[in-house]
Amino acid sequence: MLMKPEPLFKTIEEVRRSPVSPRVILMSPLGRPFNQSIAAELSNEPHLALVCGHYEGVDERVRLHGVDEELSLGDFVMTGGEPAAWAIIDAVVRLLPGALGDPASPQSDSFAQGVLQYPQYTRPEDFRGWRVPDVLLSGDHSRIARWRRDQSIKRTTEIRPDLIKTAELSDEEIARAQVELDKEIG
Repeated sequence: MLMKPEPLFKTIEEVRRSPVSPRVILMSPLGRPFNQSIAAELSNEPHLALVCGHYEGVDERVRLHGVDEELSLGDFVMTGGEPAAWAIIDAVVRLLPGALGDPASPQSDSFAQGVLQYPQYTRPEDFRGWRVPDVLLSGDHSRIARWRRDQSIKRTTEIRPDLIKTAELSDEEIARAQVELDKEIG
């Protein structure tokens, strides 16, 4: 099934008539890959309109002349763009002021600084012999912050080394990441 241009153009033109015309985005495997940086960019937009194709997608004229841009969730195909739109909405909305209990939360999330988030622990301190790292129980907030940052870099190097190339790292952190990469290779 291919969505016809007439109803899509009629809808897009109608939403563009609003006092604040939205940025119109087509969910498409041809679009730029969606990531946390784009979520942050979109969270600054006053209005968004997400266009979702279904099965085969939309008439090419909609893609070429009806939308501002295209976004993709990755190198796979779904039956429709709706799940991709839901994912984008969730990623964007959680960055809006007041969406989360702690406004600083998004700054420590995975990908916020180009690395994966550090390991997290809850109580009890010992569960089946697996202990919470002592540093997290120390009460020394600067040591805890350093441990978390080191763990984020280590985890990213081990699991997603592709992210290290573009992560926001100091020279010292780059050197530590290189040591971790060398361990993985050697």
